[in-house]
Amino acid sequence: MAPIPIHSFSLLLLLFSFSLAFPSSSSATARKLSVLEQQTLLKYHNGPLLKGNITVILLWYGKFSSTQRSVIVDFLNSLSSPKTTSPHSVSSWWQTTGKYRGGSSSVVVGKQILDENYSLGKALKTSQLKALALKAGYGHGKAVNVVLTSADVAVDGFCMSRCGTHGSVRVKKSRFPYAWVGNSVSQCPGYCAWPFHQPIYGPQTPPLVAPNGDVGVDGMVINLATVLAGTVINPFNNGYFQGPAGAPLEAVSACTGIFGKGAYPGYPGEVLVDKTTGASYNAVGVNGRKYLLPAMWDPQTSTCRTLS
Repeated sequence: MAPIPIHSFSLLLLLFSFSLAFPSSSSATARKLSVLEQQTLLKYHNGPLLKGNITVILLWYGKFSSTQRSVIVDFLNSLSSPKTTSPHSVSSWWQTTGKYRGGSSSVVVGKQILDENYSLGKALKTSQLKALALKAGYGHGKAVNVVLTSADVAVDGFCMSRCGTHGSVRVKKSRFPYAWVGNSVSQCPGYCAWPFHQPIYGPQTPPLVAPNGDVGVDGMVINLATVLAGTVINPFNNGYFQGPAGAPLEAVSACTGIFGKGAYPGYPGEVLVDKTTGASYNAVGVNGRKYLLPAMWDPQTSTCRTLS
């Protein structure tokens, strides 16, 4: 049986090509947003979606501080938090996924596994990411196993064609979704942590100040938001997407590089700024956390919806 395609993305191809594109190893997969707008929505391919109560299981691969872990866990806990219902809440951003067929989904953080001894080394292939995902267990209802790699771990394609990915693994007759995101701070912050770092190419506008004071981890939140939304609406490569199945545009990757109103290549758009720290953000989560979240394609308005 043919392998199941893996979805990958990066945030800065729009800076390289001055188009809003879904990145892959081939530039031929680039799609301008205007093409998507003409299509009016992401096409539904009749496959199952992840709806209802979703448990995110985390496998921390490598060295992460407790503060770094708390930033990401707080983000995940904010996705369905009833305590932050303002227009600028993380949960308001996540509610856009509920506009796709099947309705809304709630997210809870399940078990967390620490692999601080680099059990598979510091250079990982995609097959090893899948092995790590399976290490967290499977078959426990609606769960997404998420592998997060630390700044000193290299992954195939990381910093070259992708900043994170989502796909599925087959065990016997069943498939289980998984996702991976890497910390790019020491390898390619200008590629995977923009706009918190100047881009490698394109307009050299000043970077924004990371809302949690960690360029790598705040960049990971952007990428995690992207792959998690993609996992929910297209978990098995036959849900909602536009373009070729091997390199599809999905809910957030269709809106690459847009964080606020007036965004254009090299400029993330108008976002909020913390008066005390100068940090840029557009979403508020639990424990007073602030995040910068990418725009998401709204199937009801056929626009890239931002929180600011």
